[in-house]
Amino acid sequence: MKPPRIVLLRPRNADNLGAIARAMKNFGLSDWVVVSPNPQLLEVPGMNRLAVKAGELLESVRRVDTFAEAISDCSWVVGTTMRMIEGRKRLTPRELAESAADRSDATWALVFGDERNGLVNEDVEQCHALSFIPSSEEQPSLNLAQAVVVYGYELAMARRGVVVPNQAALADDAMLRQVRTSLELGLSASGFLRAESDDRHAVDELMGSLIRGRLTKKEAQLWIAAWRVVSKR
Repeated sequence: MKPPRIVLLRPRNADNLGAIARAMKNFGLSDWVVVSPNPQLLEVPGMNRLAVKAGELLESVRRVDTFAEAISDCSWVVGTTMRMIEGRKRLTPRELAESAADRSDATWALVFGDERNGLVNEDVEQCHALSFIPSSEEQPSLNLAQAVVVYGYELAMARRGVVVPNQAALADDAMLRQVRTSLELGLSASGFLRAESDDRHAVDELMGSLIRGRLTKKEAQLWIAAWRVVSKR
C-alpha cells in the first residue's frame, strides 16, 4: 500500500508543522503539501524545535496556493472531519487503512483542515471519501499533529505484510475533474439536467458511483471521449 500524501489546508500554527514532520517520520510518511496563501509560513525557525530527527521533511514540504493543485495527481482524496455530512459515510482510521490496502492508488491524499475550523463545505466537496477519529463528545476534536499520529499509526500497521498486485493506473483528481466536466456537458446537451430539480446533486451522485468504481486512466479517457461526443450531437 502506498503511503498517502498529507495535505494541510490553511494551517495557522507553524509549530504544528514541526510536530507533524516528526509524526510523519515516525510512521514512514514523506510526501506532504501545505495549501496556504502565506509564503512565509514555512520559514518560521521554531518548526525545527519540534521536528525532532525530521528536519529533512521540513526541507521537502511544498506550499501551493490551491487545494486543486495539491491533489491534481491523486486518484483518491480522503478528507478528515468530525462533521456529520448528510449522505456521506465517514471511515474510522482503521477502516480507512483497510480500504487503502485494498486499492492500487499510485498517489492518494489524506487531507486535514485548519486547527480552528477544519474542512469547510468547499473542501469536503472536493474529497472522494471522508474519515473521522471517534472521540469523546465532551472533546471531539484533536490537535492537528495528534490527528496525523493516529492516522499514521493505523496506516503503518496496515502496510505491514501487504503486497500490492500490479494493476492498471487509476485516474487522478485532475482527470476525474475532466470526467465531471464532460459529464455535465453531455447531460446538459441530452436534456437530462434540465429535467432534474437539483442538477448539481444529480451530477454529484453520478460522479460518486464512478469514483467508487475506481476508474482507471484508460476508463476515464473513454468516459471523457464518450460524453464529449454526446454533447456535440
